[in-house]
Amino acid sequence: MDKWKVLSSDYVVKNYPYNQIRRDKCLLPNGLVIETYIQEYSNWVNAIVLTPQMELVLVVQYRHGLGDFVLETPGGMVDDGEASIQAIIREVAEETGYQSNNPPILLGEFSPNPASHTNRVSTYLFLNAKRMDVQHLDHTEDIHVRLIPFETFGQMIESGQVPQMFAVLGYYLAKDYINGK
Repeated sequence: MDKWKVLSSDYVVKNYPYNQIRRDKCLLPNGLVIETYIQEYSNWVNAIVLTPQMELVLVVQYRHGLGDFVLETPGGMVDDGEASIQAIIREVAEETGYQSNNPPILLGEFSPNPASHTNRVSTYLFLNAKRMDVQHLDHTEDIHVRLIPFETFGQMIESGQVPQMFAVLGYYLAKDYINGK
């Protein structure tokens, strides 16, 4: 098996730091030449944030891609020069006001879509988080915090109320971690 050979590459969208879209003309190992579009994003982070009462700290915000309000786990972009663990601590504090005296636990690092995305997402678990501050939102954010019992969230996933795959993955990874698997 061989990698594709890039014959040419140019940017069709430059929206730094959020995303860039690159058009690559590639020669496949079988001799076929194709054009493909690659989305370059910064790395992302998200977190399962649990209070001492085992309530899950979630955020609700409008997501224009779906044209609707979405219940999600807190998270966001990793800034240039920032480690993912620093980014998730910052994002959770900014979006929710919650913090924990315990260090975040890395549950895994994943590729959101290896066919067309260049970035990775790191999923963390915060235990014994408490509200320590008010939200510090970016000028484009309007985020509402919701607390839901951890086990109830699993039922919400099963009933289709949680469309965001990072929230779903994070929940099941955290559940396994908590149950010692």
